[in-house]
Amino acid sequence: MTAPRTRSRRLVALPLGMAMATAFAFLPGATASAVESAPQAPKASATDGAELSYIVNTATGKGPSASVKKAIAAAGGTITVAYDQIGVVVVHSSNPDFARTIRKVPGVQSAGATRTAPLSPQSTTEVGTPKVLTAEEVANVQAADGQDPLEPLQWDLPAIGADKAHEKTLGSRDVTVAVIDTGVDDTHPDLAPNFDRAASVNCVSGKPDTTDGAWRPSAEESPHGTHVAGEIAAAKNGSGMTGVAPGVKVAGIKVSTPAGYFYTEAVVCGFVWAAEHHVDITNNSYYTDPWNFNCLDDVDQRALVDAISRATQYAERKGTVNVAAAGNENYDLDSHAITDPVSPNDGTPGDRVIDPHKCFDIPTQLPGVVTVSSTGAKGIKSSFSNYGHGVIDVAAPGGDSTAYQPPAAPATSGLILGTLPGGKWGYMAGTSMATPHVAGVAALIKSTHPHATPGRVKALLASEADATPCTTPYDIDSDGTIDAVCKGSKNNNGFYGNGIVNALKAVTE
Repeated sequence: MTAPRTRSRRLVALPLGMAMATAFAFLPGATASAVESAPQAPKASATDGAELSYIVNTATGKGPSASVKKAIAAAGGTITVAYDQIGVVVVHSSNPDFARTIRKVPGVQSAGATRTAPLSPQSTTEVGTPKVLTAEEVANVQAADGQDPLEPLQWDLPAIGADKAHEKTLGSRDVTVAVIDTGVDDTHPDLAPNFDRAASVNCVSGKPDTTDGAWRPSAEESPHGTHVAGEIAAAKNGSGMTGVAPGVKVAGIKVSTPAGYFYTEAVVCGFVWAAEHHVDITNNSYYTDPWNFNCLDDVDQRALVDAISRATQYAERKGTVNVAAAGNENYDLDSHAITDPVSPNDGTPGDRVIDPHKCFDIPTQLPGVVTVSSTGAKGIKSSFSNYGHGVIDVAAPGGDSTAYQPPAAPATSGLILGTLPGGKWGYMAGTSMATPHVAGVAALIKSTHPHATPGRVKALLASEADATPCTTPYDIDSDGTIDAVCKGSKNNNGFYGNGIVNALKAVTE
């Protein structure tokens, strides 16, 4: 089996079909190199006067003390924003010793660089082009009564009972799902009816930018966030496609740079913004750059885990359910040795062997976050999807190579249909695409149970999921080689967690 090694460089999405991702080959049977031979991850440092961004974590509930502020300035730092609610301060500095110096200051609990590349603009990097539906393909789809025109291509909706759920309810206008991602094109005809402008923002700098339209991707930026938004809440309006929860609202919280990097300061801003603007569910189809896994024995990386943990937990305390993608490397996240070849992805990466019990993919492996694996049109784990007993909470359709898991007619692609900027539609696949299905089902649960706490919504996601036993043996490409090993019971295992989410149960139970 051949599948992408990274998450389409940074995003948790796989364009066009996994066999086409030539730069990201991953062989499931390959063994990790010995721990003792793996080079240490490079340390972030500002060299030659280059300015970096830093996170400084202090006591929660109040801003940095006067002495901490004074120490930051004395160390050559400039505070750009302070999230007093969670004690996270974003600082810029060109002092290569800034983090080392500030960690010694009383009142500072942790601190570290959020990147290895300087703050100067980075060139735009292609992160994957979806297969866009042509006008002829759109015209040739034959929809049944009550379906939106492109709904016959969406095998993923009946796979989770969403088509039947829509006969009962489309979801509540009082529920908002925020897409923390590359930006959302709210002018798309399938998204405009449901777009929540008040809950949308640009957080790329780490500080909220509320300029009208700042949440939209530019023409040169990834369509990823727009695709995700359509999967969640494309309106059932007689045109285009249909979302899992087509009656709820969707917001765009843009957190990625033009080059597609999701840095800690932006992600923290996104979660705090969601918390303060009464967002019910956040969708997180990415990992926080530049580290695929952030190790607690690294002082810089530990500070990033600390900051984003504070932000996700704050959002949950304010009533938000956070849902995140498990990743596309076919990693067993319950193993004790994974080779991470891509970190830091904004600098010079080098193979490092990590223990995923001590080094975390954030936000998906943080406590309280719903971790989602991907299934294909045959209802089994996608060839690329990460997995792990005790790590995966639930599963949902994220697509797979049509050669591995072809859909039933009239659908023609094993990938997932979504909205694209400029009023278009197209296919993508990945745990990025599985996550919005879970976010949409969570939105239907919240619509049915408007007073449910985040804990209650998560419990219903799990209890209403369709228990799915391990796929054993798992030889996705039928070449005689086992491509992944599932552990656990029918009701809770490493491939599917508590099971595949069920939209119909979400609106009836």
